[in-house]
Amino acid sequence: MRVGVLTGGGDCPGLNAVIRAVVRKGIDAYGDELIGFRDGWRGVIEDAVDELTLEAVRGILPRGGTILGSSRTNPFKREDGLARVRETFAGQRLDGLVAIGGEDTLGVASRLHEAGLPVVGVPKTIDNDLGATDRTFGFDTALQIATEAIDRLHTTAESHNRILVVEVMGRHAGWIALHSGIAGGADVILIPEVPFDIEAVCERIRHRHARGRYFSIVVAAEGAIPQEGTMSLSAGEVDEFGHPRLGGIGQRLEQEIERRTGFETRATVLGHVQRGGTPTAFDRMLATRFGLAAIDAVHAQAWGMMAALRGTEIVLVPLADAVAELHTVPPDEYARYDVLSG
Repeated sequence: MRVGVLTGGGDCPGLNAVIRAVVRKGIDAYGDELIGFRDGWRGVIEDAVDELTLEAVRGILPRGGTILGSSRTNPFKREDGLARVRETFAGQRLDGLVAIGGEDTLGVASRLHEAGLPVVGVPKTIDNDLGATDRTFGFDTALQIATEAIDRLHTTAESHNRILVVEVMGRHAGWIALHSGIAGGADVILIPEVPFDIEAVCERIRHRHARGRYFSIVVAAEGAIPQEGTMSLSAGEVDEFGHPRLGGIGQRLEQEIERRTGFETRATVLGHVQRGGTPTAFDRMLATRFGLAAIDAVHAQAWGMMAALRGTEIVLVPLADAVAELHTVPPDEYARYDVLSG
């Protein structure tokens, strides 16, 4: 078979492990020809490809990012997008395509499957917010980086009697904020699923000061939002999938906390460092298992399906299920850890 591979959306530790697994099993076990589309769906629209050989994937397992490049291109935002995708499939003589990405990339893959094109998916997002799978690769690496950063910031906060706000990734889901905050011993954790009361945040910090704890760590997901009417936020530009450009909650919290409490406050935005660099062993393993399952799905002609982790097993689930609803933090799970804060 002649099989295409692409990586879309934000880069993520473990992407190269998926590509390597697909290529190595595709060639060694099935005798496939494999090509990689450059820069996600943009490469499909523009018919920009690289041949994926065993030599091309040698040594990429521990590398972060993606050797294929990525973008947030949406073919369905272009008048001739679907037609150009069909032309590329035909021109490249593709028997199938493995799309590796999050809700946006796989949302496109699901629509292309509905349009009759042979596509299978692999879930990727450091936010861990994709439906129909218990875990996505990239999350473990981001979690380790965020936790280490919080550990380091603790010493500075305590030495200078400061409030330190740590902004981590998480547009719609607060998994990174919650898990790194708990693992790092944060005093306040703010997630998108539960709008926060800025005055309650400040009261918790004042309470710590009254108990002789003159520093605090506040961990906030980038998508954390205040309760209506309590604090203003600015809206950014939107991408081709309609998502606003986030970032800035850390600075706004810094300003509001210092203004309301009088305590010196500083913000640290971890940003892209969370999804860069070497993937953890867990993410390398999970990504490899997903890649092997994906090329098997191609040969089973399980079009419209996605490799997913359920418990400890890799299974196939419909792409439509994966993108139907985000995997977010349940409010009761968030509340369970509240006793550890402050």
